[in-house]
Amino acid sequence: MAFQTPPPPAAEPTDGFPWRTEFRRLCRLAAPIVATQVAWVAMLTTDTAMIGRLGAEPLAGASFSLMAFFIGYMFCFGVTMSTAGLAAQAYGARRPRIVRRVIRQGLWVTILTTLPFVAAFSQVETLLVWTGQPPETLPHAAAYMSTLMWSLPMGVAFAVLRNFVAAVDRPQAALWVMAAGVPVNALLDYALIFGNFGLPRLELVGAGIATTTVNVLMVLALAALIQWRRPFNKYQVFARFWRPDWQIFRRIFAVGMPIAVMTVLEGGFFISAIFVIGQFGAVAVAAHIIALQMPHLTFMIPMGMSQAATVRVGQMAGRRDAVGAYRAGWTAVAVTTAFMAVMTVVIVFITGPFSRIFMDVDTPDADQVLPLAQSLLLLAALFQLGDGVQAVAAGALRGVNDTKVPMLNAVVTFWGLGAAVSLGLGFPGGMETQGVWVGFVVSLTVVALLQAWRLRSLQRKAYLPDLVGD
Repeated sequence: MAFQTPPPPAAEPTDGFPWRTEFRRLCRLAAPIVATQVAWVAMLTTDTAMIGRLGAEPLAGASFSLMAFFIGYMFCFGVTMSTAGLAAQAYGARRPRIVRRVIRQGLWVTILTTLPFVAAFSQVETLLVWTGQPPETLPHAAAYMSTLMWSLPMGVAFAVLRNFVAAVDRPQAALWVMAAGVPVNALLDYALIFGNFGLPRLELVGAGIATTTVNVLMVLALAALIQWRRPFNKYQVFARFWRPDWQIFRRIFAVGMPIAVMTVLEGGFFISAIFVIGQFGAVAVAAHIIALQMPHLTFMIPMGMSQAATVRVGQMAGRRDAVGAYRAGWTAVAVTTAFMAVMTVVIVFITGPFSRIFMDVDTPDADQVLPLAQSLLLLAALFQLGDGVQAVAAGALRGVNDTKVPMLNAVVTFWGLGAAVSLGLGFPGGMETQGVWVGFVVSLTVVALLQAWRLRSLQRKAYLPDLVGD
């Protein structure tokens, strides 16, 4: 059928208060995106909580595999994250065919980038031996990765489809699918890890099967909504799927590769910390993983707001409205700053109860793991604000395709300053795990200042990116 152009986002009356109007529009877009992120991390938290019931060594081994998996995921996710800004710009410019082509080529990029990582993940035990991790954790790590690795292509494909529904101002569709996936994941974990409902007890292998199965189901469900439900079906995203569009394919890589590098540098800094902390033993690793669950949870708000900022800034950039684009970016930064300031206070008061969610006090080594986890949670409270600001400022910059300078900021702060502080305090300084976490605090604070400065610099120039042509 002939393509019918959907109406562009309607401009709401401001009543003389454009910032208030932008706040409403941003929150309306961000709420389902944030809820989707929270649902996603709820799946991971469920996995961690159930695996933790198997003991410190299975938890540590699974954590090693999960961290290695996330390095691959963050790279592939980072490259395809460019589809959010490019699709939003095309939507704002009233170019629906370009929206379709961006998402289609994003799925091509997903296939190209994920398959090499799946092959590499099969050698995770060799990696852990090479990095000198505790030998008792290696069989657990290999068992978990043997089934977890197959979820990578589906997880990244879901992210591309989620970028599409957000770019066209309908992010609720991804939320519905993700929300349905949370209880399914919990049931599969409970059944396959512990052998309930008449199924075999597969422990870590079962945890990976559960994750992969849920990712496959979610991609199929969201793809079905896009294919058959209005207004998505007007875009015919999957029509002529194998038809190339090399200009857009190259643009996805040109914009997305710096995002991927920045994401890996930032996430890799935190993930590589587990391999450093592994030198201090399985107890330190288990405490580190437990403490990380809190910033993972709270970071979902800035992460969702960052994606919303990319879309809102991109839409306004597509309309060639520089004032509106940067207003959207700073509104997202302000909302995130307020939220993370509150969370800083909250974390201080819940360190004990929160850490006990992930390990029973009667579990072996709990008397060593839980006090250390609680001390790390206090350090997590210190880096909440910087973590949120840097993420949302970077998201706003992606909305105008500015990705190279933010990447360089990440190189300097995480792998220069942050790594030096973490290693210096962790080993010569004698602070061990706490010293590594102080490096988190320093690096996140500095990179937040640099990304905000970059956003302000582009605002002064009223910078807008060139659009992908028809």
